[in-house]
Amino acid sequence: MDLSATTIWWVLAGIAVAVELATGTFYLLMLALGLAAGALASHLGFGVPLQIVIAGIVGGGATALWRVRRAREAPATPAAQNRDVNLDIGERVHVQEWSANRTARVHYRGSPWEARLAPGAPANAGEHLVSAVEGNWLVLEPAAPRR
Repeated sequence: MDLSATTIWWVLAGIAVAVELATGTFYLLMLALGLAAGALASHLGFGVPLQIVIAGIVGGGATALWRVRRAREAPATPAAQNRDVNLDIGERVHVQEWSANRTARVHYRGSPWEARLAPGAPANAGEHLVSAVEGNWLVLEPAAPRR
């Protein structure tokens, strides 16, 4: 069985996509674009060395552009502080009093919770916002007055 260069390029692109689906490595899709560009270059009748150069430029360029784009994005919020992950973030809690070690027992969602004060926050009684959830602890910071 004699495979053409075009078929080999398409098979390699398909393998790269399959491996990406199995591993979740998005960069493999960028390399698959390069392999597809090599296949298109083969369809257009370019020689094998030029096909390799085109595949390398497109795949490497797409990978580099994706890397630059990801580097410019703001870092993801840790899950303990991300409202998209934990809907308790930003909710109001009333604290009767803080103990000497900056912890309190609060009533939240119908049950008692252990809470600790966020670093640097003043230990005043009153309304607080949940700024993070760490295990079964609520991390609280003082809430701004409601308007």
